[in-house]
Amino acid sequence: MAPMIRLAVRCRPEQAEMVLAELVELVPGGVEEERGAGYVEYAIYGPPGELPELPDLRAAAGEGLVEIETTEIPDDWADRWRDFHEPVVIAGGRLVVRPSWEEAEAGSEVDVVVDPGRAFGTGGHATTRCCLELLLALADRGLAAGPLADWGTGSGVLAIAAAKLGWDPVGGCDHEPAAVEVAAANAAANGAAVAVERLNLREQVPPAAPTVVANLTAPLLVPLAERMEAGEIAVPGRMVVSGLLLSERDRVTASFGAAGLAVEEGIESGDWAGLSMRS
Repeated sequence: MAPMIRLAVRCRPEQAEMVLAELVELVPGGVEEERGAGYVEYAIYGPPGELPELPDLRAAAGEGLVEIETTEIPDDWADRWRDFHEPVVIAGGRLVVRPSWEEAEAGSEVDVVVDPGRAFGTGGHATTRCCLELLLALADRGLAAGPLADWGTGSGVLAIAAAKLGWDPVGGCDHEPAAVEVAAANAAANGAAVAVERLNLREQVPPAAPTVVANLTAPLLVPLAERMEAGEIAVPGRMVVSGLLLSERDRVTASFGAAGLAVEEGIESGDWAGLSMRS
């Protein structure tokens, strides 16, 4: 198995949002964010050959660049996450995403168990939290029913939570083979009926459903909205999205508005935004 690499880009805080917007163009799957004294660091994980080239990263960071650092991750890196990987608690513990070695939260209504591994989200990123909060808000309104599709499912966290909230059937899709495998395994481990398929959102038509959740990035969300407007993709009755920066919210909102989706609720978490829309 190829070693895992952590590729970190540090930039000045005042230019962090601009740098992040450029980085997500190179890495649509998202980046890890860490803030320190006088810098913001964005990290990307992957095997050699699947990470952006250093010249592309330097160009993306531009004048905001402070440092680029490459580190090989030890073979036991997933085990080492136990030292700092903590449960994600939504709405005061009503919905919890936790690793298997943590005990279930007393009184939680929805308990999702996902262990850290090579792919693709454990619920801790701000954009995942935004989607979870918005899905829970829909459930509180009695709208967690009928089919739901999770576009870009990653580790399957959102699809599993949706299934446990009451949507049925639930399907997920992702372009990465490892993500498809991990999401299916996580769904099975949680006893959640989630059908996962491999699909390229840039080139193929994603599965239609009355409710769609899409934790992607603006460079993916805007073309999807444009394809909805053109009639290539069916417009869902409701759609929850995140993965967009605050500076991108107006552009994403306008794109989905042109396709017939209006924002019902918007939330913020750090530099990120989440939207709940309906047609």
